[in-house]
Amino acid sequence: MSTPTAVVTGASSGIGAATARRLAAEGFHVWCAARREDRIQGLAAEIGGTAIRCDVTDEAQVAALAEAVGPRLDVLVNNAGGAFGADPVATADADQWRRMYEVNVIGLMQVTKALLPALIASGAGVIVNVGSTAGRIAYEGGAGYTAAKHGTQVVTETLRLELWDQPVRISEIAPGMVKTEEFASVRFDGDEDKAEAVYAGVAEPLVAEDIADAIGWVVTRPPHVNVDELVIRPRAQAAQHKVHRVFD
Repeated sequence: MSTPTAVVTGASSGIGAATARRLAAEGFHVWCAARREDRIQGLAAEIGGTAIRCDVTDEAQVAALAEAVGPRLDVLVNNAGGAFGADPVATADADQWRRMYEVNVIGLMQVTKALLPALIASGAGVIVNVGSTAGRIAYEGGAGYTAAKHGTQVVTETLRLELWDQPVRISEIAPGMVKTEEFASVRFDGDEDKAEAVYAGVAEPLVAEDIADAIGWVVTRPPHVNVDELVIRPRAQAAQHKVHRVFD
């Protein structure tokens, strides 16, 4: 039997890198796709995978990814995404909103479209879209990101309807508060004080490996089992606005 294959986008850090490691441990040959080639080269060497530079918002680079992967693919993890800024709608930055929509929705669509024939050809393909609890509830200062992640959720639901008669399972993982090395820092344009404030007083937020563990479980279920969606929060986060924090 040939080695199963997986593509993980946004694999240069955080959930993407952790997922690439987890899938490699599950026996997959992982195509590590991301914009930062130096990071994915090291990751691919570590796990015995293949690094390929790919900005999911660039149609030509996505086409090159599909060509490199070839005619058969078992798993696609659409992890590339991100939040930029946290201004209210009244002072929102339109460029930040465009960037969020481009990477969280358009990029996901382009990669899925390009790799779908290979996933169908596998006879038991799996698409896992990494969404967010932000795709389920609004909060102040988050309109651009919540709109984009609602888009991720709706695209996932639509794919499941459109591919109902094809041998491809469609799943969404929707994490709550996950502390990674870059997410909040990128959102606040490198302001580490604002980034740390997101997790202040939370003893045990989720980490990237928690989400990777869930993705590994989803993609290794029997082919007749589809996990439509999986919402994952730390115990301390009862809801988007209700987080248990303890300060000394």
